[in-house]
Amino acid sequence: MSNTESRRHVEIAAGSLTRRECIGAFAAAWCGMAALPARAARPPRIACLEWTSAEMVISLGIGPMAVADTKGYRDWVVDPALPAGCLDLGSRGEPNLELLTELRPDLIVGAYGYGLDEAPFKRIAPLHSVPFYDGTEAPYRQAEIETLKLGSQLGREVEAQRLIQNTAATIADLRAQFSGRADEPLAVVSLFDDRHVRVYGKGSLFEDVLDRLSLANAWTAPTDSWGFSTVGIEQLVAIGEARLISLDPIPPHVKIRIGQSSLWANLPCVKAGNARTIPPIWPFGGLAAAARFATFVARA
Repeated sequence: MSNTESRRHVEIAAGSLTRRECIGAFAAAWCGMAALPARAARPPRIACLEWTSAEMVISLGIGPMAVADTKGYRDWVVDPALPAGCLDLGSRGEPNLELLTELRPDLIVGAYGYGLDEAPFKRIAPLHSVPFYDGTEAPYRQAEIETLKLGSQLGREVEAQRLIQNTAATIADLRAQFSGRADEPLAVVSLFDDRHVRVYGKGSLFEDVLDRLSLANAWTAPTDSWGFSTVGIEQLVAIGEARLISLDPIPPHVKIRIGQSSLWANLPCVKAGNARTIPPIWPFGGLAAAARFATFVARA
C-alpha cells in the first residue's frame, strides 16, 4: 500500500477511531504498516529507544514506527536503513513520552546502558530490554543470544536463526582473505577531537570480530566496560606501524584539524601510510554491525 493510499485508509477509518487511535493509525500507515485497529491483523508497531535495538528490529525484517534520534542513526549506524517516514522520538537520553503514548506501540524495545528509568515506558506498552555490555557474555555471543530472544518476542524465530547463520558465514568467508596475515595487527579508533581518540579493545564487539577474522588487535591496553579506551592521540605511538582504522563520521572541524596536526602526522602508523578511514559502523551494535565491520575491514 502506498503512503497516499495508507493516509486515505486512515482518513476513512477515522470516524470510528478515537483521536489517540487515529494518531497511532496514521503513524503506522506512514511507516508502511497496515493501519488497522485490530492488532492481530497487521505487523507489530514497535518503538525503539536507541540505535542498537533499532538495528536489531530492522535486521529481523520489521520496520520500527519510531526510533530515538533518527538523524543520529542515519549518521552513525547507517545500515540497516531506517524505513522511510520512521518517526523521531527525540533524544536517546530522554525519549518523547507524550509522542510514545499517542503512538500506542505494541512493543517498546531498548538496550542496556542508557540510564533510562523503565517504569514510564512500561506504562505505555510492554518493554523488551536488550542487555548488551552488561558483562554477561562477550558482545558477539550476546548479540546472538539477544537476537534469538528478540526473534522469539516478535515471532521472527526463522529470521533470527538466518541472521545468526548469515553473519557467521560472512565472517568465515572474509577470514579466508586474511589467511597468513595474523601477524599484521590493526587498531580501530573513533575521532571526536584533534587530541583524543576512542580506541576499541578487549570487551568490544570489534575485538570479537577481529578474533573471528584471525586478526590481532594492536591495542592491548585496558578498556572500560564498553570495550574502549579514551586516550591522547600521542598514545597511539604504542601501536607502532600497525594498521590504524578510523571510523566515520569524523566531525568536519576535527577532520580539518587532524589534517593540520603534526602530532597525528608523526605517528609511526600514519608516517608508514597505514591509516585508513572506513564508513560508519555502530560500535555497540548487534550482528548487522559485526558483519558490516568485518566487510569494511576486509576492504580497508
